[in-house]
Amino acid sequence: MAELAFYAGTMNCGKSTLALQIQHNRSARGLRGLIFTRDDRAGEGRLSSRLGLVTEAIETDGAFDFHHHLVRRLTAGDRVDHLIVDEAQFLSAAQVDQLARIVDDLGIDVFAFGITTDFRTRLFPGSQRLIELADSVRTLQVESLCWCGERATHNARTVDGRMVVEGELVVVGDVDGEPADGAGDRGAVGYEVLCRRHHRRRLTAASAGAARLSPDVLPVDPPEDPAPARPPVPRGGRGPIRIG
Repeated sequence: MAELAFYAGTMNCGKSTLALQIQHNRSARGLRGLIFTRDDRAGEGRLSSRLGLVTEAIETDGAFDFHHHLVRRLTAGDRVDHLIVDEAQFLSAAQVDQLARIVDDLGIDVFAFGITTDFRTRLFPGSQRLIELADSVRTLQVESLCWCGERATHNARTVDGRMVVEGELVVVGDVDGEPADGAGDRGAVGYEVLCRRHHRRRLTAASAGAARLSPDVLPVDPPEDPAPARPPVPRGGRGPIRIG
């Protein structure tokens, strides 16, 4: 039975790496797949992971029809055993329906990878529809960490290191905080993963000064030599008795 599987997680949890691994494993067994992505950090028509792995992919947008594209490829004689869809959070609900139709009507496996919630802690439309329709929803087990060391559960958008909770739903940036294309006067747009507590308090690594605090957690200077011990005083209150 073909399956629509949704692999979900925060940024930095290895979604793209797993997508590339699945493609490699299935290709090694003679299976042929198509890879789709959108707004990848490596540029148009690329699927990349932060480990440095990159492969070619089919660039999509909001008007892309997955079912029509696949039927056209199959009609032309192409063999397709599975689809890998990265950045699935950017899909529309209609596009997720197209993926479900591919699984049900054409018997082709679909593996979708995406972030569940946006920088406002709300479900992306594509992720919400995948949760509603997918045969399986699998949370990736590689934990991202907040700057405080706790498990990161929320994605935050930053501008010049400061967390923001308003703005367009999709603004391309990266965890390095480099200026995004078209950022203009908005400053350097980046993304950071935070635990719920620090997301609620809007405390990023920059605003909390985590990098400046960390070297001073433990003392680095040796303790001073203790003062020489004074001789004990007898109970009678007198000092030491001199003999001679």
